[in-house]
Amino acid sequence: MLSSFFAKRNAKKLKDEQYRFLFEEAPEDEVVVFDTETTGLSPKNDEILSIGAVKIKGNKILMSEKFELFIKPSREITEKSIKIHQIRNVDLQNGIAPHEAIVQFLHFIGSRPLVGYYLEFDIKMMNTYVKPWLGINLPNPQIEVSGLYHDKKIKFIPDGVIDLRFDVMMKELGLPIFGKHDALNDAVMTAMMYIKLQNVERV
Repeated sequence: MLSSFFAKRNAKKLKDEQYRFLFEEAPEDEVVVFDTETTGLSPKNDEILSIGAVKIKGNKILMSEKFELFIKPSREITEKSIKIHQIRNVDLQNGIAPHEAIVQFLHFIGSRPLVGYYLEFDIKMMNTYVKPWLGINLPNPQIEVSGLYHDKKIKFIPDGVIDLRFDVMMKELGLPIFGKHDALNDAVMTAMMYIKLQNVERV
């Protein structure tokens, strides 16, 4: 009830009617899993460098509809951040403008629920682009895989410490870890975790 109230209030602030579809009913049994690579960890000061996303319908990852793009930042990226995301300045020479990237992303996700690992950060980064332009934050429902994992695990070890590191969760769920951590690979691995967590009682 409360979420419905906030969704309606958010919808009234929409500046561009072309994006009213963000508030429509989502396709049944579909979600979008996404990840970003950024210049740093500050939504106020840093920029998105790449976005990777996949759709899930039921228990199937729709790899034929994968989404991946690189964004040209407003300034050169530092050696320090390159060590984290492995994206070099040369990799971004053919990147697209941030606005065009967000337009494409919004059309890809539609009104589907968004799934991610530490999703709150990625959503905050997205909203730094979306809010000034459309007057709204992303209205999509959000699903955090580490939360799903924690809730499954805590049932059986209520007094235990649960390790929510990405690779640990993948290993505990018996899933393969891809060699390269980039936005698309991380989105696919997160999608695998989401599907597994939907279909197991215990992890």
